[in-house]
Amino acid sequence: MSDTPKPARPGPHLLTVQAAWRLTPNMIRVVFSGPELRDFPTGSAGGNCKLLLPEPGETREGFAKRLTEGPAPVKRTYTVRAFDPITHALTIDFVAHGDSGPASHWANTAKPGAFLGFAGPSMPKVTHFEADWYLVAADLSALPVAAATLEAMPATAKGVAIFEITAPEDRQTLVMPEGIEVHWLIQPDPHQPSDAQERLIRSIDWPEGRVQTCIAGESGVIRTLRAFLSQEKDVAKADMYISGYWKIGLVEDEHQKAKRAEG
Repeated sequence: MSDTPKPARPGPHLLTVQAAWRLTPNMIRVVFSGPELRDFPTGSAGGNCKLLLPEPGETREGFAKRLTEGPAPVKRTYTVRAFDPITHALTIDFVAHGDSGPASHWANTAKPGAFLGFAGPSMPKVTHFEADWYLVAADLSALPVAAATLEAMPATAKGVAIFEITAPEDRQTLVMPEGIEVHWLIQPDPHQPSDAQERLIRSIDWPEGRVQTCIAGESGVIRTLRAFLSQEKDVAKADMYISGYWKIGLVEDEHQKAKRAEG
């Protein structure tokens, strides 16, 4: 075992908003820019990141001090939607929950010059594309990781993409291979349990050959889909990215604690 100490993780960056707008009725897009992003890793779309949120009315100087000295700001997990290495612009999409959550409240009021802390990113969730067929499924919370995965697929990829959204106007124009069949499902109240994705997936004529997945969203939905794919369709664990991003009735800290307890 090597005695060489592991390099220290870099501290969080303080990012500045370049632009923010309502992408769809229930999604807010925020673009960050600035010198802090000059060394941001390319190829990171679809990776997780941590956003550290300032308190309403907090000054930039006071927040910067808190990032290094504490107390720690509220932290939430998000997905890198895109990064432009030429302009050093980082894009993150937020589900719009009004003012009911700290991240949604921050995004709902974000304007050029606003700021937050950023830590990460992780590697993208799907880094290899070797299947005969792909299954992508996501609700609004996971639409950014699904969209980034579809964009990264080879042009010859075939499969199905399923998006469960709150309103028809939440449909987005996404870049993906022509061989991907897209379904948009409407669930007006995402805080009510839904089996719409499972029913659609069960109705698909399952293909021959190797299947890879990129599936994320509400934990109850994810639990049933994971059981279906692993127990009924024998999809290899190494070929499945499937993750619960949130759970009805729980805030993120409670959800993460429940996930750890489940192992």
